[in-house]
Amino acid sequence: MMNANLKIVGTFLLCAMFSALVHAENAMISIETDNVSMIMGTDNKGELLFRHFGGRIGDISQFAGYKTYRRSDYGTDPLAYPAAGGRFFNEPALLAEYGNGHLNTELKYVSHKSIQVDGNVTRTEILLQDRVTSLRVLLVYTAYAKEDVIVCHTEITNGGKKPVLLKNYYSSSLPVMAGKYHLMHFYGSWAREMQVDTEPLSHGIKTIESKKGVRTTHTENPSFMLGLNADGFDENHGEVIAGALAWSGNFKISFQMDETDRVNILAGINPYASEYRLDKGKTFVTPEMIYTYSFAGTGQASRNLHDWARNYGCYDSSVMCPTLLNSWEGAYFDFNTKTLTDMIDDVRDMGLEMFVLDDGWFGNAYPRNDAKHGLGDWETNVAKLPEGIGYLVDYAHERGVKFGIWIEPEMVNPESELARKHPEWIVKSEGREVPTIRTQWLLDLSNPDVQDFVFGVFDRTMQLAPGIDYIKWDANRHVESFGSEYLERQNHFFVEYVQGFRNVLRRLREKYPEVIVQACASGGGRVEYGALKYFNEVWTSDNTEALSRVFIQYGTNMIYPACVTGSHVSAVPNHQTGNVTPLKFRFDVASAGRLGMELQPKDMTDDEKEFAKMAIASYKEYRDLVFGGDLYRLMSPYESGDHYALMYVSKDKKRAVVFAYCIKFQGRTLIPVIRLHGLDTCLKYSIRELNVKKSRFWGSGKVFGGDYLTSHGINPQLTKIYDSSVFYLEAEN
Repeated sequence: MMNANLKIVGTFLLCAMFSALVHAENAMISIETDNVSMIMGTDNKGELLFRHFGGRIGDISQFAGYKTYRRSDYGTDPLAYPAAGGRFFNEPALLAEYGNGHLNTELKYVSHKSIQVDGNVTRTEILLQDRVTSLRVLLVYTAYAKEDVIVCHTEITNGGKKPVLLKNYYSSSLPVMAGKYHLMHFYGSWAREMQVDTEPLSHGIKTIESKKGVRTTHTENPSFMLGLNADGFDENHGEVIAGALAWSGNFKISFQMDETDRVNILAGINPYASEYRLDKGKTFVTPEMIYTYSFAGTGQASRNLHDWARNYGCYDSSVMCPTLLNSWEGAYFDFNTKTLTDMIDDVRDMGLEMFVLDDGWFGNAYPRNDAKHGLGDWETNVAKLPEGIGYLVDYAHERGVKFGIWIEPEMVNPESELARKHPEWIVKSEGREVPTIRTQWLLDLSNPDVQDFVFGVFDRTMQLAPGIDYIKWDANRHVESFGSEYLERQNHFFVEYVQGFRNVLRRLREKYPEVIVQACASGGGRVEYGALKYFNEVWTSDNTEALSRVFIQYGTNMIYPACVTGSHVSAVPNHQTGNVTPLKFRFDVASAGRLGMELQPKDMTDDEKEFAKMAIASYKEYRDLVFGGDLYRLMSPYESGDHYALMYVSKDKKRAVVFAYCIKFQGRTLIPVIRLHGLDTCLKYSIRELNVKKSRFWGSGKVFGGDYLTSHGINPQLTKIYDSSVFYLEAEN
């Protein structure tokens, strides 16, 4: 009897609550940054409608009674978080199947609140609920005022008594209304990451997605720029929305233009093979989706994201990752202690700051002498390194050089002790072949025992010797023929693998907050903000060839700041492309990111070593600009086809560094004229070309007004392919 009475009371309260909601017409919500407003409001049915994303609007009461004049037989007005059900018939942000098999959800506004986190950050929470099932959805928007960035995520709670099956559970839904839409997104492959593609949007759905599970960003990156009311993109003009998803697994971002010419952007975890059972009382938290709005073209959109990333989105970006020599292309698997100590001596002599020992240092029962053996057996190979890792660390530190080391803890070779001992840890589909990539299998990070093992790999590596400064964390395969012996529900695998990965990263950061860690995944397979919450930098690409890197780094830095972009000078002919480029061109390209080297120094001539020493010293002079300055792209390698130029400007506009490259033979007749943006037109700047005996610019060593450099520019004599220049600018007192 008591339970029946409680049920009656509960039903009465629920009905009373939704009765109140029906009258919550024109409840208005504004999420604001310094220059941008995102505005939502309720209608007389309690639906939360999306009204505006764009320039800041002070008086949001002007949206009271707003009408889109959308015909009722063409569905609803744009919803802030559309669910499948009711009158909504486009791609839903939420699709849930309930215990009775029903698929309809109609979310109604319950309440909202805003919390001032600090002087720059405001968190707004909006609670929605389905009137029948008690499924609750909390929309969370965190606004970063100075950066003009709004970060969205969603928390879905099963308030009912039976499990709910989540089929779609996107992080955010963003309706946009403009006359034209032009999409920039990023595609590629191994050694060709972050290529730029642009296209106009038309009616229907355009999708950017990955289903690879691990190493998901090689072929598509979970980011974009969307130009509004224009036929293309301009670096310095026009309205642009940029977005990036912080998720290290399968993702999906879709752009649906409906019959009213409105585009709805859905972004979040890819629903592919990932229906997620949400038990009674449980909450699912989606990954964060990062948005910015620019009124000054793609350049300002990038600068907004870069500022946010350095201040909030990347792990401890106050740390300046050292210049380094990585052993991989210089030694591969073939080395001994003397090979490495000689390389450390060269690091010191050239002025680099760190030596990184790459693959090949471990495995005894199955020695790691090639990619086919030993992965998973993380003990020092005593045949190669009888003195141990500690000897190398001490040797480096005694010479003023930091020491880093490579691991690949998520993977295992079939030829390893680990694979023999723990076959149940391997990702595989029962009864089917377990395919290899790079002769390795994937460990099942959805399993807590595997999480402990992977954390232990990092932990034990750090304890090989006191003072290891840097870990290169690699991941050289994606998911194929997936399955987990640990999970009861195989459709949870793709989500719980990433959650397990994050659990490991969270634990290691609690124990090792100061170690520098790079996210490498066959190069650029983990270039996204989910990984960057825990990693200091990414390995941008396994392709170290400078001309290829022009395009890879151009695309990467559209979304991600240069301070996380590992960029190395390697030998010629290049090991990936066979291309032969001058050493200066290689240094000038690599110096636009985090500079490193990846070759065998003993193969360099004395003149090459002297040039490297000079270029490294020059880089240290302006490195703070690359890491913390504002990026201005001056010439596009896609649009120009002949030249590429960019610059970094200090926040006070008193210093800058300019990089300019010729990327195509010109017949020596076309001289680029490069206008330098971002300077103070009221200041005068000295300009000098670095790392040359004779400058390619007649004005090197002279002083020019910021107005001259901005309005007229410089014309360095870059006429042959691989000609390049680096200019340092400093304001006169």
